[in-house]
Amino acid sequence: MYLQKIVLTSFKNYQQEEFIFSDKINCFVGNNGTGKTNLLDAIHYLSFCKSFFSALDSLNIRHGDDFFALHGTFERDTGTRELIQCIQKKNQRKRFLLNKKEYDRLSDHIGNFPLVMISPYDRDLINDGSELRRRYIDSVISQFDKIYLDDLIHYNKALAQRNYLLRTFVENGFFDEEALAVWDEQLIRRGQAVGLKRECFLKKFIPVFRHFFSLIGGEDEQVDINYISQVSNSTYGECFRNALQADRTAQYTTVGIHKDDLDFILDGFPVKKFGSQGQQKSFVVAIKLAQFEYTCQIKGFKPILLLDDVFDKLDDLRVAQLIQLVSKNSFGQVFITDTSEQRIRSIFDAMEIDHKIFRIPVPCTDGSSEN
Repeated sequence: MYLQKIVLTSFKNYQQEEFIFSDKINCFVGNNGTGKTNLLDAIHYLSFCKSFFSALDSLNIRHGDDFFALHGTFERDTGTRELIQCIQKKNQRKRFLLNKKEYDRLSDHIGNFPLVMISPYDRDLINDGSELRRRYIDSVISQFDKIYLDDLIHYNKALAQRNYLLRTFVENGFFDEEALAVWDEQLIRRGQAVGLKRECFLKKFIPVFRHFFSLIGGEDEQVDINYISQVSNSTYGECFRNALQADRTAQYTTVGIHKDDLDFILDGFPVKKFGSQGQQKSFVVAIKLAQFEYTCQIKGFKPILLLDDVFDKLDDLRVAQLIQLVSKNSFGQVFITDTSEQRIRSIFDAMEIDHKIFRIPVPCTDGSSEN
């Protein structure tokens, strides 16, 4: 599967632009702030129905315009072409269509066109709070397990209702344990399913992650990912009952899968505290490459890979190792951004692989590129 063409209308800094891509390597080069990452984000939209960077779709509408639209044409390995359309008008519901048929639920689209994005913001996985790490593991599993995504959606709805009741009890000066129990049952059942799948996923994922870290980070460094949970499947209900008084005091649910975390380890120590910038970047790049490989194994075809400014804080050796790696047949279509056209050309001049280089902003109106 690969993205054959994309058309952007009033999306971020693009007024109207069309790009036709190579099915292998595509490089966007230009100064910072010219729109290279915005183009990657448009591709991300076509896979996840949302921006990689902004939670509010309306913020991606070009300044002064009333809407944005994205049209992407994908080609399957079978030769079948599929059209994806995303249309967002101000103060209206976002519309997402596959072959001109609108989805009833955006979640039905997730996983149909899998994608992995590697970005400088990935270091936030290490340095930010647990919510970001939970969102990451959820997004990975959801691309190949729709039951997991459904359980997660229902869990979050039940959690919101339970938290609302806890606040209401305090505001109105009464407590109804039976009303709370209705949502407890939902959280326990859905939470057990989600927690078990997270644990099973990590057991299979970690060996793949270690393999990729050894390729780009060095064989002498040992890495691990620990899953941290407040509860086990056998004591989930008990943990909810024991936390009831704390929940009433806090006015929100203090235990559950929404509090789980991932602990990233390098040579026996937290990479957040003891890893260098280069080691941290190698760590998250290896996680994303492992995500690519794992998703490919499950789906049976290669996801699209987006590499946004990956050369920053990587030495020349690791850059060369990374480019050589993603250029192999085990990877499919790849998109790369860089500020240095000379660096990109020197890398690919030494390699015999199909690629396109696009200067951003595009120097002419028809979106042409140089090879």
